[in-house]
Amino acid sequence: MSDQLKQIYAGIMEGNVAVVQQGITAALEAGLNPEVILNQGMISAMAEVGRLFEEGEYFVPEMLIAARAMQGGLSILRPALIRANFQPKGRIAIGTVKGDLHDIGKNLVGMMLEGAGYEIVDLGVDVTPQQFLDAVQNKKADMVALSALLTTTMPNMRATIEALNAAGVRNRVKVIVGGAPVTQEFASQIGADGFAPDASQAARLTNTLLAK
Repeated sequence: MSDQLKQIYAGIMEGNVAVVQQGITAALEAGLNPEVILNQGMISAMAEVGRLFEEGEYFVPEMLIAARAMQGGLSILRPALIRANFQPKGRIAIGTVKGDLHDIGKNLVGMMLEGAGYEIVDLGVDVTPQQFLDAVQNKKADMVALSALLTTTMPNMRATIEALNAAGVRNRVKVIVGGAPVTQEFASQIGADGFAPDASQAARLTNTLLAK
């Protein structure tokens, strides 16, 4: 691994945006392939962040600052990726369901998925089933990620899946759900493809579902 890639990796692990951006700028100036920078410098670092989180060595604040450092780096790298015609691993529409205005968990999942190499279509909060459906039909999302923090808004997860079914597009899109009150049992009841209890596992689940 080159010195620039080591700097990017270390910067993400430490959550240092400036170090990551400097490393990416230096790597591009040295002629490194943008995709190599993404995969070896950034995605590998975010995977390690996820591993440390699951082992209890990192907590949500550490994961959040690492993800922000990764995003800061992507702002520098993205134009080079576009010029190199880089294709993301998939497109994911993410949002907090109708009636729910909580976004911290949703934002962290979005950042972790972006850090895993996916294109994110962030629909925000209070997202209707129709808005999720539009993202599948018009933005060609490969996956829909639904978040809810309130038990009272969880039924809108079911309503969203029903809207995808009614429109005849459910078979071409994966659906994952998450949020504090959401369980694997609930995910199975409403016909979701998967449930993730945290942002790190959401990234791993997405890799599994979209690899099929």
